[in-house]
Amino acid sequence: MTVRRPTGRFLIPVSVTALATVLASCAAINLETAATEPPRADCVDDSPACVARRGAALKEMLADPKRRWVRDQANAHSYAAGVRLFAFRSRKRDLTCEELAHGKREADGAPAALNGPHSGGLSPAQKSRGTMLAAEVSKELASEIRRRGCRVRA
Repeated sequence: MTVRRPTGRFLIPVSVTALATVLASCAAINLETAATEPPRADCVDDSPACVARRGAALKEMLADPKRRWVRDQANAHSYAAGVRLFAFRSRKRDLTCEELAHGKREADGAPAALNGPHSGGLSPAQKSRGTMLAAEVSKELASEIRRRGCRVRA
C-alpha cells in the first residue's frame, strides 16, 4: 500500500491537523498554562489553553519570514510538544541548506534531550512520541538536503 503525501496548498493544513492529533494524545502534566503568556512551543499538557498556545506558537513560527525560530534554543519539553519539529517539517522546502542542516542536527539531538536530566515531568509516552517524531523529521530533512545537493555538515 502506498501513501501519498499531501502537496501544495494542502501540506500545511494537513501538518497542523497531524500536530493537533499528536499533541492532543499527550498525557497531562502540570506546566504553566496562563493564557496571558506569549505563544510557547514547550507546553505539553492537554488543557485547552495549552493546546491553543501550541497552535499559536506553530502559526507564529510558520508566519515568521526571517525564520528566527530556527536558531532559538530548544529544550526537552519543546521536543515533546513537537511544535518545533513540525515547523521544520512544514518549512523544509523554504529553509536554506544551512537551516536544514541545523534542523537535522536538532532532530538528531532530540532523543538525548528527551531522555536527559532536564526532561523532568515528561512521561515515558511523551518521550517516546517525541523521539519518533524527531526520527521522522530527521529523515525528511536529510532527504531534502540530498535532493538539493546541499554541501553542509548535517
